[in-house]
Amino acid sequence: MPITDLLEKNARMYPNEVCLVEINPEIQEKRRVTWRDYELIESSPLCHYRREITWHVFDEKANRFAQLLLSRGIKKGDKVAILLMNCLEWLPIYFGILKTGALAVPLNFRYASDEIEYCLDLAEVNVLVFGPEFIGRVEDIADSISRNRLLFYVGGDYCPSFAEDYDKLTANCASLAPGIPLSDDDDAAIYFSSGTTGFPKAILHAHRSLMHSCKTEQNHHSQTHDDVFLCIPPLYHTGAKMHWFGSLLSGSKAILLKGVTPKTILETVSNEKCTIVWLLVPWAQDILLELDRGTLKLSDYELSQWRLMHIGAQPVPQSLIHRWKEYFPHHQYDTNYGLSESIGPGCVHLGVENIHKVGAIGIPGYGWEAKIIDEQGEEVPQGEVGELAVKGPGVMKCYYNDPEATAETIHGDWLYTGDMAEMDEDGFIYLVDRKKDVIISGGENIYPVQIENFLSKHEAIKDVAVIGLQDTRLGEIAAAIIELKPDMVCTEEEINAYCEKLPRYKRPRKIFFADVPRNPTGKIEKPKLRKMYQSEKLVDAQNRG
Repeated sequence: MPITDLLEKNARMYPNEVCLVEINPEIQEKRRVTWRDYELIESSPLCHYRREITWHVFDEKANRFAQLLLSRGIKKGDKVAILLMNCLEWLPIYFGILKTGALAVPLNFRYASDEIEYCLDLAEVNVLVFGPEFIGRVEDIADSISRNRLLFYVGGDYCPSFAEDYDKLTANCASLAPGIPLSDDDDAAIYFSSGTTGFPKAILHAHRSLMHSCKTEQNHHSQTHDDVFLCIPPLYHTGAKMHWFGSLLSGSKAILLKGVTPKTILETVSNEKCTIVWLLVPWAQDILLELDRGTLKLSDYELSQWRLMHIGAQPVPQSLIHRWKEYFPHHQYDTNYGLSESIGPGCVHLGVENIHKVGAIGIPGYGWEAKIIDEQGEEVPQGEVGELAVKGPGVMKCYYNDPEATAETIHGDWLYTGDMAEMDEDGFIYLVDRKKDVIISGGENIYPVQIENFLSKHEAIKDVAVIGLQDTRLGEIAAAIIELKPDMVCTEEEINAYCEKLPRYKRPRKIFFADVPRNPTGKIEKPKLRKMYQSEKLVDAQNRG
């Protein structure tokens, strides 16, 4: 059963019920402060503080976009990329693509122009759909990417000259379902990930994966038609979308919140009567800090209906959950482990009934198997560290057009995750370290090689290593160990200024000037660096405190 059938079922059963709400608190605050801007803001369809659509309208919009794509020659097996911030248009566009039999290709909204072009080429994309936040980045590459691709702009009144207006075009399209036959084995979507080199890999999933993600999410968190899910993370991320799939399966409402602060999260939960909220560690930490300071008061909000808080995308400190339960003793809690290669969250999860095992990532999720293996692929004894491998209906088909990388990761029916873990006597899995050197900071993957390559171009730098250091709020931060050329002088301020060319999340949060140790084969000894500089960071934090 293809996942598009669920949307059509909801449109038949709950046609006039609201399914998606978009909230932008930043616009609301701007209206309150500057009356002169009110009419200008109100006149733009992008700037409504609160927008909503019903299941019938959702399905209709998906059908209209599908009809537009078909009219332009897009066919089964073609690829359509989505480069949008979270908005009401995102999911109808995604499902419109699937209804044609084409593959949806979500793009990370942090990508720079060259990364966008690289991913479009790697996935052999035929159409790019982008929003107003990306006009400049797309314009930089428009001449090269528009030669063999359609470009559709989603953004209201102004449409750049190098693209076509999505809103005007879809308004003139039929709202009937295209009726393209789909099977569970048909290709459905390509998501991007990266290995230790930092170069994105195109991850190919079938409709079977998407459908199993729906079942896994509802099995874990028991969504009913009466639940309201608050979705804050970006929809290009498998985690956000696949958690929303529980709402799709139950035909329940979801809220897309743009602009995240502790206050806006609690306001939205209160005003929209949210029952399920998925947070990243930094957001949960920020809420707790403001509650501790008294700048937020739970008594100011209606939160009694909030039943579940779950966290994913990064390791969760046990202390955070213990503190959370002090403020929210009635909350169920779950943590979810997953990869884009295993269609997002849920191949391993703690389970709401296992709060006594906080610290573990949990047990195999619904329909999943897991084992911990040695270098030969054999299971290690209980309590020993090895690589986590998972097996289930959500495992990717392959890395698109990359058989070598596929062979390294897929072994029979098993996906080798690259994460080192151990299992306790009760079968609960604990992450120990990552086999790869990816840094996870605030739920975002940071690839050290990319930063190292960037910094190595600085005229004063001889050698550089980037490592992840533990951080209470973000999970990890990127730290750069810089070895200067002889007789060269450089300051931390100069390095920080130089790094302003990088996206903010990729900039090192800590700079150390020292020799970079390498082993006899020329590889940087990163375990040694982590041991050295983690202790220095802790001492520095204690001194500041």
